[in-house]
Amino acid sequence: MMIPMLAAIVVTAAFEGGSVGRVEQAGPRHLVCAVKGQADQNGRNRQANWYYFRMDGLPRGEEVRIDFTDLVGEYNFRPGSHAVTKNTRPVFSYDRKTWTHFTDGEASWDEKEIRLTIRFRPERSRMWIAHMEPYTREHLSRLMGLNRPHLHLEAAGLTVRGNEIPMLTITDPAAADSGKKVIWLMARQHAWEAGTSWAADGAVRWLLSGDAEAARLRKSAVFQVMPVFDIDGAAEGAVRFNANGFDNNRNWDTAEPGKMPEIFTVRKLLLGGRMDLFLALHNTESVDYVEGPVMDERVRPAAEALVKGLRERTSFVDGRSPRNSMGAAIDKGRYTVNQYLYAERKAPAFLMEMMVERHPRLGRPRTSRDFSALGEGLARSLWEAANAGK
Repeated sequence: MMIPMLAAIVVTAAFEGGSVGRVEQAGPRHLVCAVKGQADQNGRNRQANWYYFRMDGLPRGEEVRIDFTDLVGEYNFRPGSHAVTKNTRPVFSYDRKTWTHFTDGEASWDEKEIRLTIRFRPERSRMWIAHMEPYTREHLSRLMGLNRPHLHLEAAGLTVRGNEIPMLTITDPAAADSGKKVIWLMARQHAWEAGTSWAADGAVRWLLSGDAEAARLRKSAVFQVMPVFDIDGAAEGAVRFNANGFDNNRNWDTAEPGKMPEIFTVRKLLLGGRMDLFLALHNTESVDYVEGPVMDERVRPAAEALVKGLRERTSFVDGRSPRNSMGAAIDKGRYTVNQYLYAERKAPAFLMEMMVERHPRLGRPRTSRDFSALGEGLARSLWEAANAGK
């Protein structure tokens, strides 16, 4: 999709991961960009928290204004919610290699109109803008292309489009698997949550490194990592639902092969294999937390060890974690992956949210480097959690 603007500014989202809604020119250097968003199979639960587009013909050094509109949607059947808020700071890049958040001084918020505005002076005529730094197939290919004896690649399942969901197995093949803990890490169930792929990428790279501690973990554990679960959505600029409109972190109890092949095929893998610990990574706006079946005394030591490790080694913040994910009755068709694995296997299965707005420890939003750096502490903490209470 290419949208020519009167002042020779051209907006396009016709590339991997690109997404933008209707674009209007309100003035010579004033664009109004609707966020395309995505709704589920029934036209409900619209989420409008992914945009990624390129602008050409920008006037260098002159102020440009962009209004982000059409932000209001629905979350878990609660109308009126919007993920983009007054604290949202998009990122920009001139080369798609170096990404920078817009500053507080460049952003403003209209609560009445539910509109985010950014004003900036571009340094070049071409520029990319996104909700957060994208993690693309190029990044994934680099990760999967690491030539290490401790890395094995395979498909965890298939998508609606027939693409393979990549899974990386990391362990020391010289040590017998029978005595190892099996630790699962799933990222990017929702396409917009690129920070989770960066964190999984960082965990994998550290686990494959020459670090002595990483070598010790490889000898005592098998790490099964899915860095991009929604491989279709990530490529197509989707937000939360698969190509048939089903949420990849609901429906784990009712998945049908034709409608939800991602869940259906990976579910069989998870139910059929060994599992000492499971963690699904997610991004959300303004909070970090870990949740799981902590009411189960057999599981709680693992939850506490995971949270303790994250607090000590990473930028994770949440005084209330670990939170309970199994306290209330769950409607049919609404089970998340961690809820389902506990219900079916009594597995120590957890979900971790990582904030994308201003982080209280960092004093700014997390960057891809921050998410990647979190990966090392995450891997160490997962191993400790899998061995807690043993």
